[in-house]
Amino acid sequence: MGGKYRITGDTYPRMRPPRRRGRLVAAVVASVAALGVAGWGTLQLIDVFTGGDGSVSGHAADCRTKVAKAAPVKALPKPGTITVNVYNATTRSGLAKQTADELKKRGFKIGDVGNADKQFDKKVKGTGMLIGPTTALDTTLPVLSTQLTDAERRTDAARKGAVLDLVIGDRFKSLTQRPAADSAVTKLTAPEQVAAVTTTKKKTC
Repeated sequence: MGGKYRITGDTYPRMRPPRRRGRLVAAVVASVAALGVAGWGTLQLIDVFTGGDGSVSGHAADCRTKVAKAAPVKALPKPGTITVNVYNATTRSGLAKQTADELKKRGFKIGDVGNADKQFDKKVKGTGMLIGPTTALDTTLPVLSTQLTDAERRTDAARKGAVLDLVIGDRFKSLTQRPAADSAVTKLTAPEQVAAVTTTKKKTC
């Protein structure tokens, strides 16, 4: 060749374009690898929170509201169906009537009111004694005991009828505070209401 394209010596011009295809391929491969890693990480997170079976477990389970219903409980007799005799076994006067009046305000029926007989007079050292027939052990006695929680409970197999006795003892000061007593009565006589109100809800997220 002549002119300006004349080749001399062992050097000649390179006329092919620069290698850009290799860089493009490398960029595509890197992108695909990044997407693959991201997808794998997402699957791992799903397995952690679902336990691998699609269900929510572990900490994720705590994010759901959990409801625990109380087991059915047999309702006990209401105060209005229970008749109570109130006897004073102490040397303090007026306790029997005062206590009977308060029990009446709380819904109990009142029978006899007066001093305790010789069997108990000045012999009850605690706050009081609750006495009823054998059938009252798991029915009416627990309801009456809500009004004087630390009183002794006794049953008498020979006792006739369903009437209960409340014998006031030396350490008696007053009946259980009414709000606490009313709450305890509700738990015994209307357990379904308590279950509805105290349904446990847990949500930690």
